Amino acid sequence: MLQAEWLALQANYEQYERAALGVKLLAVLLCALAFGMPWLWVLMLVLWLQEAIFKTFQARLGERLLRVEALLRDAAAQPAQAMQLHSEWLGSRPRGKALLGEYARSALRPTVALPYPVLAVLSALS
Repeated sequence: MLQAEWLALQANYEQYERAALGVKLLAVLLCALAFGMPWLWVLMLVLWLQEAIFKTFQARLGERLLRVEALLRDAAAQPAQAMQLHSEWLGSRPRGKALLGEYARSALRPTVALPYPVLAVLSALS
């Protein structure tokens, strides 16, 4: 069961990576095509936040992946420890301001932030 869970989690982890890259490429494309539009900087900020949300979800999957890998290394792991993504996620998911803080921390990671501040400034100056 743990092996099947790991495979499913890893596939979803990679999907979030592709989705985040897609959002980033969309932002660059929209900035190039809609340059000079007065509302474009707002769209850049929205796309930045959307990528941060994807990366936050991906990080949560990554935490469970690491837990599953530890369980796979443990010969005494019980089958009941498998397939517990949502239980663990719900138990550790912050609420309210803490959740917004988690999204903000994801947004400020260099791999997420690049190129949004530049695109937003260019958009606002156009």
